[in-house]
Amino acid sequence: MKLKTDFLVIGSGVAGLYCAYKLAEFGEVTIITKKFDYESNTYYAQGGIASVFSETDNPEIHLKDTLEAGAGLCDIDATRVLVEEGPTRVKELVELGVPFTRDEQGNLDLGLEGGHRRNRILHAYDRTGKEIELTLLSVVKSKANIKILEHHNCVDLLTPHHLKNKSISNKCYGAYALDVKKGEVFPILAKKTILASGGAGQVYLHTTNPSVATGDGLASAYRAGAIVKNMEFYQFHPTSLYHEKGDSFLISEAVRGKGGILKSIDGETFMEHYHEMKDLAPRDIVARAIDNEMKKRGEPFVLLDVTHLVKPEIIKHFPSIYEKCKSLGLDITESPIPVVPAAHYMCGGVATDLFGRTNIENLYAVGEVACTGVHGGNRLASNSLLEGLVFAARIATNVSSTENLFSKEHDSIPDWDKEGMKNTEEWVLISHNLKEIKNIMSDYVGIVRSNLRLERAMRRIQLIKAEVKDYYNRTVVTNPLLELRNVIQVAELIVISALARKESRGLHFSTDYPEDRNPSREDTFIINEVIEN
Repeated sequence: MKLKTDFLVIGSGVAGLYCAYKLAEFGEVTIITKKFDYESNTYYAQGGIASVFSETDNPEIHLKDTLEAGAGLCDIDATRVLVEEGPTRVKELVELGVPFTRDEQGNLDLGLEGGHRRNRILHAYDRTGKEIELTLLSVVKSKANIKILEHHNCVDLLTPHHLKNKSISNKCYGAYALDVKKGEVFPILAKKTILASGGAGQVYLHTTNPSVATGDGLASAYRAGAIVKNMEFYQFHPTSLYHEKGDSFLISEAVRGKGGILKSIDGETFMEHYHEMKDLAPRDIVARAIDNEMKKRGEPFVLLDVTHLVKPEIIKHFPSIYEKCKSLGLDITESPIPVVPAAHYMCGGVATDLFGRTNIENLYAVGEVACTGVHGGNRLASNSLLEGLVFAARIATNVSSTENLFSKEHDSIPDWDKEGMKNTEEWVLISHNLKEIKNIMSDYVGIVRSNLRLERAMRRIQLIKAEVKDYYNRTVVTNPLLELRNVIQVAELIVISALARKESRGLHFSTDYPEDRNPSREDTFIINEVIEN
């Protein structure tokens, strides 16, 4: 079976859905998504979306805050695009019906988060991502020329490699997709392919990301020859719930924006010792501060205290957080919340230009899978949803002004060949390797690193990668196997990038090098490799 479509969008978060909505004006769109259509990092985003809406704010202040948080590594042109075009895109969300929280006068309630010097966070209480996701899904499903294929995962991007033709410049013709329920792999041929597959938090043991975040799009693009950069910058959210049944549940940055205070278990505040903005310092600084306090005191968590705030206001502004904690026996209005940092956001990714184009012809990337340069060495809180919107719209603009044709190479793409593959049920091999990768990354490539830890991680990761490669080459494709293959690839890219950066900057903090936050873009590391078989 072969499927043809004008535009193939891989992923169904805010970036993928908004891009599909914009592309529908120019042709047929097919979206593939690994699980249910709503399952994405977007759906679980609590805090909000940053954009200039206040009379006391302007794009230049937003730009300055973003650049400062990015530790001198933001691409200034991309960041200016983000802050200047952002308000228009967010207004469109309002027009589409996203129920952002408003005050008693009917004005948008603008929150404050770490690293921001103005109130500019639009939110739907603490369910912002969910409301945006469901609104965009409703809009997309109303379009007759947009098709969503749930329970389909990208196996590999289609390139001249699959034609055995090395004389053709690198192009993307679509992707091989796995129908997870049927266990069948088939090609989806597309004029343009847009990666919007999100991040890879599952590479770490503790993450705020859902189980689908296994870096599938990033790994597929890398295997196809795409340039990847800034992978050493993996953001750990400072405050995830510490509870055996909490599943690293995110405690939004907006909680600190409303006045929440970080304390040690014995009740001492500590952020004043790390940054002038105290509890509202950029995320990399807060995460390291918590990590340091835990190690210094030998404690498994710190406390986020909101008990001094007005109880009805806490419940009103953070209903999801209140309900989740209450279900676990914790009333946040009476007791501080135990929190720890957890892997949250991939600031690096597939390198793109200002219109989402990668170095592979007809392949675009948007959202967390992409590296536009706006996040630099550390993402400013609530800039992620904004980035997805702004650059998704720019992809549609570029597509509308370029030729969108099927080529003769499209017709030559072969069906998936599974001849000689074995149908094994050795799940223990996959689960054991996956757990080992997560432990290695968390122990050696977490918030604080060293050359010794990174080198040890690399040796172990390369051994596991060889095992996975051998297993993949002789086994029928399954979704768990695809995810394992992609997780180990992302893990290797993070370690390669971390070893290359001989300094501490932003989210990459090494005990072997002093921290440097002076602006410099001379040593942004990119990775490109000829496809492996």
